[in-house]
Amino acid sequence: MGGVAVGRVTLQTIADRVGVSRMTVSNAFSRPDQLSPTMRDRILAVADELGYVGPDPAARALARGTTGAVGILLTESLSGAFADEVATTFLGAIADELAPTGLGLTLLSTDTAGAVVPARDVAMDGALVYSCDPESTAVDWLLRRKMPLVYIDQVPADGVPAVNVADRAGARAAAQHLVDLGHRRVGIVTSGVRGQHGIVTPDDIVDGFVGAQRLSGWLDALTPAGIVPPIAREPHGSPESGYQAARMLLSAPEPPTAILCFSDAMAQGVISAAVDAGLSVPDGLSVVGFDDSPGSARLRPPLTTVRQDIQAKGHAAAAALTQAIEAARTGGPALAEHLCLPTELIVRASTAAPH
Repeated sequence: MGGVAVGRVTLQTIADRVGVSRMTVSNAFSRPDQLSPTMRDRILAVADELGYVGPDPAARALARGTTGAVGILLTESLSGAFADEVATTFLGAIADELAPTGLGLTLLSTDTAGAVVPARDVAMDGALVYSCDPESTAVDWLLRRKMPLVYIDQVPADGVPAVNVADRAGARAAAQHLVDLGHRRVGIVTSGVRGQHGIVTPDDIVDGFVGAQRLSGWLDALTPAGIVPPIAREPHGSPESGYQAARMLLSAPEPPTAILCFSDAMAQGVISAAVDAGLSVPDGLSVVGFDDSPGSARLRPPLTTVRQDIQAKGHAAAAALTQAIEAARTGGPALAEHLCLPTELIVRASTAAPH
């Protein structure tokens, strides 16, 4: 590796001061296992004294043929990801898994309208595709770049590692819980960008993989019980969207006595709408969420929900991507495993028998 100057200080400057070769100084920064801790500490101390921070990352990436970064493509706006407890927990788990590898995480929007298209133009060694429309132009760009990819909450594809959760089984358990309590008027609150919004039927919905799986699970339990649920669908999965969807359902001539929600965030809005309508939860309305987000147990009443292990999903996705990147670098076997993590119904105080 060549010396990269910061001001007038180069690797050779430090080597001359310490009395070692330039390669030894380079190893102190890029291959510390090649040096004794004492020697490395000595070199780094001299570098610090001279104001040298290390080889230029861009030059080092060029020499290695890697960027040291991986992308994560998000279907929601980037600001929206930080307002969602599930998304932030998931991103944190990915960052924790990547930390020992030295890989950084770059957030990518699905925007393809501007001069810079992140999925096409951002330099990265691989990418995670998280709950995105498979027909998205951004996903298509990543595929065309032929870089290592991992799908999360997506329709599994041949040759691409995937990490999903048992959404359909979890939703089925949630709906069966309400049926077993005796509810026969059950509504659904869900979200999705494409397709119709407002009060819809299952045939009106054009949804992503997770939404379709959860809807199928709810109907698996409701249909045999003779229940045809009214469905309120909003573009986003926020508490505000849950509130608006619940208001539509609760204004019907025969409003539901229980509501199944696409997410805990939407369930939070449903509970607020119920309270504003003069209904107590669960005596006037039972509410079930999905995700078991960090705040679900803190809601009043604590939320009955379907737990998915968000951290395990993040760790598994990042591990699969680092393996795929390593396989691409070395020419080793690429494992395209499709993992499906379990879900579990968590019964709390937001559900009860209808009155």
